Amino acid sequence: MTELSTAINERASEEFYKKALDAEKDGNYGKAVDFYERALSENPDHENACFRLAVLYDRQADDTQAIELYERLCSGSPVYLNALVNLAILYEDNAHYEEAHRCLKAVLQTNPNHPRANLFMKDVDSARSVSLEEDIDRNDGRRDMILDIPLTDFELTVRSRNCLKKMNLNTLGDLLRTTEQELLTYKNFGETSLSEIKALLASKGLRLGQAADEGDGDSMARRPTSIGGDVPDEILNKSVNDLELSVRSRKALQRLNINTVGDLASRTEDELLGCKNFGQTSLNEVKQQLATLSLSLRKLDD
Repeated sequence: MTELSTAINERASEEFYKKALDAEKDGNYGKAVDFYERALSENPDHENACFRLAVLYDRQADDTQAIELYERLCSGSPVYLNALVNLAILYEDNAHYEEAHRCLKAVLQTNPNHPRANLFMKDVDSARSVSLEEDIDRNDGRRDMILDIPLTDFELTVRSRNCLKKMNLNTLGDLLRTTEQELLTYKNFGETSLSEIKALLASKGLRLGQAADEGDGDSMARRPTSIGGDVPDEILNKSVNDLELSVRSRKALQRLNINTVGDLASRTEDELLGCKNFGQTSLNEVKQQLATLSLSLRKLDD
């Protein structure tokens, strides 16, 4: 297409756009839709025509057409904030809460104080939490899938992310199987990180230690024990208090909620070393005691 023909199309598009605005002012919305469509036919990149047409489709409850136009507007740069907010509302109305959250997040990244986006984000997050809880209650299979969501999918500070990695807490379900006290026993994991984790879970209607409180021992056991060999249950269920350990080591294991030999053998060296006051001496002590039972701490590649 030549520059001349492009200019002609753009002028025609602008004329149709102006006619559509006049039709809207007169309350003739059907004619306005027709003129906006003709404007976009002449110039598909006419943003104002695209936005106004999407608004009219939205008012007519033609969600599919409206969403398509809003998405077209939002695919470019810079971010079209009003289009993103309207698109988020449409997605929320259609119970597509993750898509709604995506749109509002994009708005707030550009303008953190955007009043409408902040207001609707609260509603969307609330709806996401309710939806998540309903899914969990309705379908155990769906619940397991949700609990297997990796923590890397969520926005966390580098410190919190690194601490969770060292603790071998990798999924949403791992957090539900962990108490506040267990988190706080780890080095570099303080109240700020704890508040961040609690806020993340609260936004989804979940909380730390929920699995233990619900007593869901099968599908939500704290974490799978990966122990090689055919180890008798009487050994795995043996209390760690029966092991020859120092007072410091015993207290550290208590803080980590490690009560049996099986619990201990399911932990990694990094998990134990992450506990306050648990050093290399205590680690060697634990490894020696497990060795007497032909056991060892879990390796990360298990």
